[in-house]
Amino acid sequence: MTSTDMGSAINSVIIGSYNNKIYRVDYLIKTNEHWETIFFEIKTQVSDKRDLISYQSDGKGNWTKNGTHVNEFKDCIDIDISLTPFTNTLSINRIKLRLNETKEIKVLYLDILNQQIKSVKQIYTRLSQFEYKYENVPNDFEAIITVDELGLVVNYPGLFVRTE
Repeated sequence: MTSTDMGSAINSVIIGSYNNKIYRVDYLIKTNEHWETIFFEIKTQVSDKRDLISYQSDGKGNWTKNGTHVNEFKDCIDIDISLTPFTNTLSINRIKLRLNETKEIKVLYLDILNQQIKSVKQIYTRLSQFEYKYENVPNDFEAIITVDELGLVVNYPGLFVRTE
């Protein structure tokens, strides 16, 4: 992650296996200084199938793909990539909740393995300095996420634990 006064750029690679298929996901996310996502590019390979997904935003939830406005993602300021906890950091750092405050947000959700992109609602509640309750809406999944002082996810129970 590279951060400046103008925003952040995040590059990462995810490699794993699912249903006996090897996958690789390379992603680049750019935010403005308020942690509003303004660009992302995701290159995927699942077995022999390759794909490239790229969208731009004004940071206020107005998305374009190849210069064409995408209405179905209106008001989605953050993105959520299914295979990485890092995208929770985007929402947590952007909404800056106070202790015991709750906020529902719309998110552009990218389910990489099922090749779906859709708008979803999520709820974040700040439980302590470093803990947030995360919920999908409708409430079909929830977790208590632990972050560090930068808002980076260090523990996502059952899915991810950061190692030093």
